[in-house]
Amino acid sequence: MLETKVEGYLNRQSFQLDNKQIVVGVSGGPDSLALLHYLHSQKERKNLSIVVAHVDHMFRGAESFEDALFVKRFCHEYEIPFEMRQIDVMKIMEATGKSSQVAAREVRYQFYSEIMEKYNFRYLSLGHHGDDQIETILMRLTRGSSGMARAGIPFTRPFGKGFIFRPFLTVTKDEIEQYCKKHALNPRLDPSNLKSIYSRNRFRQQVLPFLKEENSQVHDHFQRFSEELQGDEAFLLELTKKHLNSVMTKREKGKITIDIKTFLEMPLPLQRRGIQLILNYLYKEKPASLSAVHIDQVFSIIHHREPSGKLDFPNGLKVIRSYLQLTFQFQLIKAKPYELEIVEPGMVILPTGGSMRIDYLDGEIPEFHHPYTALFHVDVVKWPLVIRTRKNGDRMTLKGMQGSKKIKDIFIDQKVPVQDRDTWPVITDSEDCILWLPGLKKSSFEGIDYNAKQYILLTYIK
Repeated sequence: MLETKVEGYLNRQSFQLDNKQIVVGVSGGPDSLALLHYLHSQKERKNLSIVVAHVDHMFRGAESFEDALFVKRFCHEYEIPFEMRQIDVMKIMEATGKSSQVAAREVRYQFYSEIMEKYNFRYLSLGHHGDDQIETILMRLTRGSSGMARAGIPFTRPFGKGFIFRPFLTVTKDEIEQYCKKHALNPRLDPSNLKSIYSRNRFRQQVLPFLKEENSQVHDHFQRFSEELQGDEAFLLELTKKHLNSVMTKREKGKITIDIKTFLEMPLPLQRRGIQLILNYLYKEKPASLSAVHIDQVFSIIHHREPSGKLDFPNGLKVIRSYLQLTFQFQLIKAKPYELEIVEPGMVILPTGGSMRIDYLDGEIPEFHHPYTALFHVDVVKWPLVIRTRKNGDRMTLKGMQGSKKIKDIFIDQKVPVQDRDTWPVITDSEDCILWLPGLKKSSFEGIDYNAKQYILLTYIK
């Protein structure tokens, strides 16, 4: 019996219906109508509060509106509060370019969320069943999904300010239809469920019968696979998060940078999940075209012999390798050049967010070896000082070396990420003589002259 299987499944999930306040998504079809009837049958014994939410997507005109009226009459007969909304999904598709299934799902779940908030209910129950689980897992494996997505439909997950739960995942479509006949429910049937233009329907009509013929309990095996995979994934994701904390060198809105050497020290299964976590973080709305192929491309650029490279991912995400750094960030904004004149000691805030401090020092001067400080004899510096971005042909003399070197070559030698080179501060005097590249190289003009009585100290703060 369906009731016995559902009760056993809920117990196995340690999920108690008692005292729950539940919004039930009901289309009027067999699955959702059977779910509503089942939950209503538990209402007195479990002290349930139930509200029905129905969305008319307006795909089938009067026919879909009749579905709404059918659900409304059913709820009236059983004295269940009923909420509905008509939404012209075709208009949304035209405006957004989204498919019918994606657009319909988004507006439907948005309405569910609003009803949960209106009634202050924490639970949403949906009628997905064992056949849906098989179809979902096979579709996602075929599409190339990775990680938790391969596990299919979870029994429960966070939703809005509450949770979704699906009590029917261990029962089949046939068992639901038998339940409907037993209780004379006479559900509505959506003819679009028979159209082979939808990939899910092709799996339903062609693949699922074959699997059931091979093993009539195949839905139980898929559900067990789903639950085991979800458990394994949850454990591995926790390990991955811990490792990523030591791998990420920069994390901000729309951008994450990782250290490749440290990343490759992670176990390989955690590496793949680490990339997936980064993509999940950056994509607020995950593109349907994103798949395991993109993760393979990330590994390809990491292991490539060339020290630099770039990948273009969906929706403008760029993956940029620069030596031992790998940066994920959305559409690169062309760095704006800047040039600031400094006419006296003090603090200057740079456009990149860093700052430069200029001080006079008198008397005995200690040795300065920090890469972000530079010391100059006052007679060497020709005011005003200039802090600017690089220019074509820039060269500077290097402390302890004869001749000069191109700034471009210094950036390459010091493995400065490509995306940082156009904003790196270049310190010059009034005659455009480069005195210092903070954090990288000091010019031959820098250092202590024991005959000098006064110095200028420059300190760069990133």
